[in-house]
Amino acid sequence: MSSERRSKWLAMLRTPLGVCSAVLLTLIFLLAVLAPVLWGTRASSVDTGALQQGPSAAHILGTDKLGRDIFFRVLVATRLSVELALTATGMGVVIGTILGAAPSVLPRRPARLVIAVVNTAVAFPGLLLALFFAVIFGVGAKGAVLAIAVAIAPGFARLTQTLAASVVGKDFVAAARVAGVRRMRLLVRHILPNIGEQLVVNATIATGVALLTLAGLSFLGLGVQAPDYDWGRLLADGLDQLYAHPAAAIAPGVAVVIAGLAFNLFGETAASVIGLRTPASRTAGKPPVHVESSDVTEEDAAEPVLVVENLRVAFPRAIGWTTPVRGVSFTLRTGEAVGIVGESGSGKSLTALAVSQLIEAPSSVTADRLEFLGEPVMDVPERERRRLLGTSLAMVFQDPMTSFNPTRRIGRQLAEVSEQHQGLSRSDALERAVDRLRAVRIPAPERRALQYPHEFSGGMRQRAMIGSGLMGDPRLVVADEPTTALDVTVQRHVLRLLAQVRASQRTAVLLISHDISVVEQTCDRALVMYAGRVVEDLPTADLLRRARHPYTRALLAAVPNMTTDRDEPLSVIPGRPPEPHQMPHGCAFAPRCSAADDQCRTEDPVLDWKGKTHRVACWHPAETASPPGEIAVTDESDLKTLRVTRGTR
Repeated sequence: MSSERRSKWLAMLRTPLGVCSAVLLTLIFLLAVLAPVLWGTRASSVDTGALQQGPSAAHILGTDKLGRDIFFRVLVATRLSVELALTATGMGVVIGTILGAAPSVLPRRPARLVIAVVNTAVAFPGLLLALFFAVIFGVGAKGAVLAIAVAIAPGFARLTQTLAASVVGKDFVAAARVAGVRRMRLLVRHILPNIGEQLVVNATIATGVALLTLAGLSFLGLGVQAPDYDWGRLLADGLDQLYAHPAAAIAPGVAVVIAGLAFNLFGETAASVIGLRTPASRTAGKPPVHVESSDVTEEDAAEPVLVVENLRVAFPRAIGWTTPVRGVSFTLRTGEAVGIVGESGSGKSLTALAVSQLIEAPSSVTADRLEFLGEPVMDVPERERRRLLGTSLAMVFQDPMTSFNPTRRIGRQLAEVSEQHQGLSRSDALERAVDRLRAVRIPAPERRALQYPHEFSGGMRQRAMIGSGLMGDPRLVVADEPTTALDVTVQRHVLRLLAQVRASQRTAVLLISHDISVVEQTCDRALVMYAGRVVEDLPTADLLRRARHPYTRALLAAVPNMTTDRDEPLSVIPGRPPEPHQMPHGCAFAPRCSAADDQCRTEDPVLDWKGKTHRVACWHPAETASPPGEIAVTDESDLKTLRVTRGTR
């Protein structure tokens, strides 16, 4: 447990509610352990000379029909009552967690069946389910425990489904999938530990509910049977003399209420502690960095690492399908850096996820050709695909705060790749993880490897994520907005690190960014995406001078530079991109383009070659270069101004 979390629990115990619930629970558990030992004999002793007496000095709460002391019987009944409630809750939590987690590891059809069963069971009140199953399982303590467990399970299954769904979408789960972690291991090592605290808190609250339900079943004669007794059984026995000796019925009732209240108060207080999350701060900025191109031989350049032809990603809707990625094609070669730019919703990240095989059913991913290192990744067996992607493809995600599993140490998370795919022992894998942290310039890597993600800064987490990709022998690094949540200085370091990895290992880089200037400075080639397709593909050396698609020129014009007139409003692109399920006929950019005509509105242009290295999807591409402007680029040694060209404004 981290020092931050420990301090929160200590702070909870300093509050009146926390102290009260903790004291009550402590007393209840002490009674459950000690009462049968200290007063078991007195609670079961029959005194025919003191039948159904009221409270007195000899018997504080009076006696029952056999002359047994009610006060001591209430104390001794604590053990059986709490024991049965904990057993029922534990069984219900286990059954519910299994049902709730099953959809995460089962195929689509069985998963939907499990979800349907859980949803049906949740629709019935828990007490009604407990009564129904108590009759089915039979009268007695065993039947009551089973009935309560079955009644608790649907609620926990629904809770587990909801919590697991919130974790499955995190980047560290996607990273584990890229690393080739199997579904069951993914569930046990990455999903359940991150929802365990919430489940424990709700289990504490459910114990109080189970205690009340068990007492109710015993009161109705469906639970604990004589000669055993719990609080519900004592309550039923005392009801016969309620008017003559009310203490016989009130005492076990008060015990039930106090115990149930203690569990519920403790659970609510613990929930408030767990709910104290501090969101990661986000800052933005543009990294003024210039990265030198890697030295790639002609032989290496001819070797494709990734080949994508007519890639399409579709998601089901209430009626039909929506296709946010439609017909993307490109080739990425050894040591080459390709940047994908475009507005939000243009399909950049979905393209990267589809290439990395991180989009699952019910979505549909199709391609005429999708090859990684010469292997058709969509056709190879799952085991072979895990090995291929887990060792040769690295994924750097957008948000460094969610790039790692928050419940596991950094070193162990990096070591998992080598354990899974390289067969290294636990100690050897951890040693390699430390070496990879050192390679990405994490200070004191031996100590940092033993720390949790929240103990790293944002830039260190992002560098550690790159180090995770280097645990294998990556031939391709997919970086999805790797600098979005970082400040300018850290952005610069992350981009330089990617460039160093590329230069030293001839690793191909697929960089996704909203910032066209970052792509221009760090990549060899730029793919400009709009409305789910590539509208222009050109070398970054020609990006500022020879961009021909109106959308690309508009993106360039929207980037302010050192010569931008501060008295004039910033240049913007009018309108907004179309929704994926409302794609217009013809060119998708036509409603926002001043050069559009009737042909643009009726015919969708094909991505066609406009030279040996330049492709454009436009009926009326620009033919002339835009007038020159200036931008300032910060270099490590000095400041210098580069003359560049900008799109018209």
